[in-house]
Amino acid sequence: MYALLDRALKTVMEKGTLRVTGPDGKVRDYGNGTGTPVNIAIKTPLAATKIAADADLYLGECYMDGSLDVSGGTTIYDTLALLAANVQAHKMPKIAKAANAVRIALKRVDQYNPVGKAKSNVAHHYDLSGALYDLFLDRDRQYSCAYFETDDGSLEDAQLAKKRHLAAKLDIKPGMKVLDIGSGWGGLGLYIAEICGAEVTGVTLSEEQYKLSNERAEQRGVSDRVQFLLKDYRHLETKFDRIVSVGMFEHVGVGHFKEFFTKVNALLKDNGVAVLHSINRSAGPDATSAWIKKYIFPGGYIPALSEVLPYIEKSGLYVTDIEILRLHYAKTLREWYLRFADHRERAKELYDERFCRMWEFYLAVSECAFRYVGMNNFQIQFVKNQNALPLTRNYMIAEEDRLREIDSKLPRFKAVPAE
Repeated sequence: MYALLDRALKTVMEKGTLRVTGPDGKVRDYGNGTGTPVNIAIKTPLAATKIAADADLYLGECYMDGSLDVSGGTTIYDTLALLAANVQAHKMPKIAKAANAVRIALKRVDQYNPVGKAKSNVAHHYDLSGALYDLFLDRDRQYSCAYFETDDGSLEDAQLAKKRHLAAKLDIKPGMKVLDIGSGWGGLGLYIAEICGAEVTGVTLSEEQYKLSNERAEQRGVSDRVQFLLKDYRHLETKFDRIVSVGMFEHVGVGHFKEFFTKVNALLKDNGVAVLHSINRSAGPDATSAWIKKYIFPGGYIPALSEVLPYIEKSGLYVTDIEILRLHYAKTLREWYLRFADHRERAKELYDERFCRMWEFYLAVSECAFRYVGMNNFQIQFVKNQNALPLTRNYMIAEEDRLREIDSKLPRFKAVPAE
């Protein structure tokens, strides 16, 4: 039963040392023998077979149920990083390629996200206890890729820089009406209102995010300028000067891209500016990871630029700027993983051991995707009128400097109330 996995690991492992204790108790080394060994144990013949047949789904499941474990100072991140560093140089095995082909064929079915289903998919992940998110996010609860202006910057600094970077691209003037699609716990909307002087409407499908973001607006005395709605963006009718969406587009689904950009076009004023921030798969269209789809983000899909741009063009919108953030999310996820590890016992009190193993795997495999497998982030700026912005990008730099001067004089971090 172990032979299939043995053959796969001998093919894939070319560098480093993966030391596997098999279900028969025998220890086998794979790789070229360099580096500190990464120690794992496959405890049952069934686990070995399942991982060999479909690692995309069963590697995570077996770690969750304990039939795959780590030892000798090895973490699940160490395991995934070593495997990812080796796998990226190889073509997918035939059996895995067949499973992925089925997932690609079914992806529009999996990503069918009409209004009601979209809300239930969001609730699966974002309506978990707020106390969980406080264990690993920054104090503003930014749950998307940070922007590290320096390699050694803190997560708090990088998340503040992300908000500043987006606001600069939006070129917001005081009094403008700004829409935040997928507003999370309100951090970006509050920043735009307080620092840029705009009137902000945020929309979310998460009950927990809706409640807390409005509490934060009230506590900070800006509820007259900021409102967060529990509403699907497709139900909005008001027009806005600026539209921003961060980390929400991954929940839209390919079959709804046309619907998304058509609606954004309808909501954007004639001289309006919009910025879309999303994860991007640099290798082109593919399918959502089977494990991520099942346990973390049902209905979700990370798009490729080649899938997104045609829908922007066909909707009558004009792309004015594209920026790729390469390793920023890998650094963000590293911070989240380490913070979660530091508070693992508290997470176990909130949920259980299986949940902790699931969350560890989620954060670790996500970081590896950004560090080794070509995932990154894009920020696309688009308009309806190509004259809506200055001729060069210099205004972005100047505005970012101006905003940095303002927010450096204000309290930078306002803690989210404890659950």
